[in-house]
Amino acid sequence: MTTMHPLDPLTPQEISNIARTIRIELVKEGIRAFKFLTASLVPPKKADVLEALGIVTEPILSVKSKPALIRVAEADFVNPADGYTYNVTLTENEGNWTIKKYERLPEGVHPQITPEELNQADEAVRRDKKIIELAAEIGVTAEQLHADGWSIGYDDRFEPHRRLQQCLLFARYGPHENLYAHPLDFFPVLDSNTMEVLHVDFAAHRTKPDGSLSLSTTEPPSLQQSGQDCCERPRIPPPTKAFEYLPDRTGLKPRQDLKPLHIVQPEGPSFTVKGHIVEWQKWSMHVAFSSREGLAISTITYNDNGTVRPLFYRISLAEMVAAPHARKFAFDEGEYGIGTQANDLTLGCDCLGTIHYMPGSYIGHSGEPITIKRAICIHEEDAGILWKHTDFRPGGRSHSVRSRRLVVSMIATVANYEYAWYYYFYQDGSISYEVRLTGVLNVYVLAPGEPSAPFGTTVAPQINAHYHQHIFSLRIDPCIDGIKNTVLESDIVPLAAPTGSAENWAGNGFTVEERAVKNAKEGARTYDFIKDRRWTIVNRAKTHYASGRPVGYGLQVRGACIDLLAKPDSWIGKRAMFATKSLWVVRDDENNPRMWPAGKYVPQTRSDPEDSVATWCSEDESLEDQDIVLFLTMGITHIPHPEQWPVMPVEKLEISLKPLSFFEQNPALDVPGSVDPKSTLAFDEQHQNETQGAPGGTGSCCS
Repeated sequence: MTTMHPLDPLTPQEISNIARTIRIELVKEGIRAFKFLTASLVPPKKADVLEALGIVTEPILSVKSKPALIRVAEADFVNPADGYTYNVTLTENEGNWTIKKYERLPEGVHPQITPEELNQADEAVRRDKKIIELAAEIGVTAEQLHADGWSIGYDDRFEPHRRLQQCLLFARYGPHENLYAHPLDFFPVLDSNTMEVLHVDFAAHRTKPDGSLSLSTTEPPSLQQSGQDCCERPRIPPPTKAFEYLPDRTGLKPRQDLKPLHIVQPEGPSFTVKGHIVEWQKWSMHVAFSSREGLAISTITYNDNGTVRPLFYRISLAEMVAAPHARKFAFDEGEYGIGTQANDLTLGCDCLGTIHYMPGSYIGHSGEPITIKRAICIHEEDAGILWKHTDFRPGGRSHSVRSRRLVVSMIATVANYEYAWYYYFYQDGSISYEVRLTGVLNVYVLAPGEPSAPFGTTVAPQINAHYHQHIFSLRIDPCIDGIKNTVLESDIVPLAAPTGSAENWAGNGFTVEERAVKNAKEGARTYDFIKDRRWTIVNRAKTHYASGRPVGYGLQVRGACIDLLAKPDSWIGKRAMFATKSLWVVRDDENNPRMWPAGKYVPQTRSDPEDSVATWCSEDESLEDQDIVLFLTMGITHIPHPEQWPVMPVEKLEISLKPLSFFEQNPALDVPGSVDPKSTLAFDEQHQNETQGAPGGTGSCCS
């Protein structure tokens, strides 16, 4: 099958054909039932892609002709008859797929949980006799029961071959009601293949007069013990007061003083899209949907006055973990997939202006594709002043240029939470990556009068919102003027020489201490706020004509790096080693690309697997002038407050990639200044004079 770009994601037809091929061929091997879990493109080798696209500045292959790029895919499925899971690799030739190899995954290795399994769990709790009885004891009927399926995380009580989900339960007393206002006090654990309820857990509460837990230990009880008996507390009915966020249900009168604000581009957008290739200003990139990562941007180049310069081979979210406590620490990407939970976006709501959408497709249990029509949003927006200077002398001129940015974004709903991801491309050659967090807080029921402290906030009567962390791993595969790059680490430090010394008479001197990250054993780095630590990805084979510095892009991460608060030997600490360091620098492996910092198969892992970032950083490999990959850890420690209930205003987290000695001078000098003819005074000049004095700004932006 011919594709416009070697990194184009699998099409719906390809997904269907792959599933059909697997069924036809593996039935011959005795497999009679198939529940498909994943299907994705296996990218060609990086060097082959760059050579085929002709976007590198020096040859990286010895062959003279462009390489033949074979389309390769892989899929995971479960045989529901015996519960075994299989991985299949296939190759394509003129639209026909052939199985290259297949293997049964080891016991205890599980691919990601699917949206269909989450919905099936929601239905299963309403059918289970024991669950119905337990709900009835606290006044909840089967019809009112709703479940958020969560990965089980780390739990040695269950056999490794079981594909597990735990359910956080809520009551919904009417259609479209905010069910999170009514949390229940028990947690079923299900087998995701059979939808059988295996066990029911009950949490301890601070119901003793002295405020201590009803149990003497937080260790989970054995499966032979009744969870209800072990919790040693009375049952807690859910609070019944409604807390709504839908506008027709809040009872609040909408604000009447907001007048329309429109973003218009009467001549259309300034970007072009051809397939998955997006071009805007001097930028060119490949934008694609991934069922696991959600949104991946590849082969990013910048046209520097006629020279197309490669910047980044691929940038994507590689993993994320939400870490409230032992029961709830979900790897939202590795255990579920961000793309499979993506929103179908609404025009004029989720993105404003002149919009282009890209669809995203993933495989369903049946093997047929499930398509999200508007998974990715692409548009432009004003970004304030790009640069300005005014010559303050009499008769001096001023010039002001407004910044515009290209926005590539998507939004995913992960049970109660919404995550929105934004890639911003600017006219000065910089890139920003922003995460916005919203949705509904993760909550649990309190007994009447029970305190939420010291691990949560009571945001409404009997509603405890847990303290927690959201930690993200951004995978940055650089290609700064070529694939041989190095990471430099810089600290800003005061001069050691004392005040009054010849070297530092005024005592105000400071400088930059810089070192290269030389090998993989040095690849795990920690951010130092006091030293304003910085990292720069450079190509030391090329230097700036004036500064003499190697061309590079710097990571601006202040305010984004946090430490995992769980102990290193905690359940999450052992599974999410990536979250224990601010930055990981590793050598890439062309034969087995290093993609997933917590491993390829994340559900129910007991510790960090061999194919994870901590293992890669323990190897004795040079990182200087090599094909490297960075995993940047960023996050938020969330201490909830009542203003975030019943729905949370957006919290933001942002990092930037800035050119450092990459361009000869300000690359945005050629961006034209303009005076927007649609801009007007808010009030007439008489009103302006009466309230604020005569209006200023008589000069032109481009005088």
